[in-house]
Amino acid sequence: MHSYDLIGAGNPIMDLLARVSDDFLTQHVRGEKGGMVLVDADEMHRLVTQLHASPVRAPGGSAANTTVAAARLGLRTRYLGKIGSDETADTYHQNMLDHGVEGSRFKRAPLPNARCLSLITPDSQRTMRTCLGAAMTLAPEEISPADFADSRHAHIEGYLMFNPALATAVVDSARAAGCTISIDLASFEVVNVARDWIKRQIDAGVHVVFANEDEIHALYETKTPAYDELARRLASHGGIAAVKMGKDGAWIAHGSELHRIEPVRVAQAIDTTGAGDSWAAGFLYGYLRGWNLAAAGALGSVLGAECVQHIGPAIPESHWPAVSARATALATK
Repeated sequence: MHSYDLIGAGNPIMDLLARVSDDFLTQHVRGEKGGMVLVDADEMHRLVTQLHASPVRAPGGSAANTTVAAARLGLRTRYLGKIGSDETADTYHQNMLDHGVEGSRFKRAPLPNARCLSLITPDSQRTMRTCLGAAMTLAPEEISPADFADSRHAHIEGYLMFNPALATAVVDSARAAGCTISIDLASFEVVNVARDWIKRQIDAGVHVVFANEDEIHALYETKTPAYDELARRLASHGGIAAVKMGKDGAWIAHGSELHRIEPVRVAQAIDTTGAGDSWAAGFLYGYLRGWNLAAAGALGSVLGAECVQHIGPAIPESHWPAVSARATALATK
């Protein structure tokens, strides 16, 4: 019997959330809209000073978002990542503890905490620029199977793949500890630089892979809209493939199974920050509770839809009772 259902592994990042126009992106942001690019402290400062108002702070990080939401649903969770030694790091760490995430696997560095500027345009799309700070100093030799001991499942964010040696140490340690593994591909920029690494890991055995439209296109270097076929292709390596299509739902494939997951419609999507992470939390809750894939995917859609109706990656406290009630209803299906 494991003491923890899930351990998340990733970059513990404080999100800085700002609403901007498309013109702002054109004038001030280098690179494509909608993705994530790493920047240094000077570039982060330049972008923040161009904003018309101070950004809103919200604890984030892909695997951390998933871990917190999974804890809110009722899984026993812990988190592995490297935080800084400043006030931002202390706030981040306390937020995880306050939401029921066990914090003994955090590592610290005498540096500022990681930050991500999430620029939210009127179409609710987010373009992210990330300064990793302390998180960037997490080294492969700091990771061992002991970090994953007593955890049943390891959920690993794709952003770690910017450092292949670190990502390999994380995956290898999780496997050595006997964890089942899920990987969220995180961003098409990640896939473009780590495609070969991702394919090697999938061939070696990953129990669940999460990808959105851009990420699955980048992985297989195609633009086909046949996401059911792409899900089957990803699942052909033996694991579960969850291909998310935002407001159009998702496809889940595993072996001979193929499930179309209908979206949960919302009146207005305000911010997509963290929506995929919330979707993954809903799915992993069902998966680790032994639900069928369709029900687990349906709960993913519930959480993803709830997340996009609020600014930031976290579902507000007042909305969790309704989300939990829907999870209870799905558990009976």
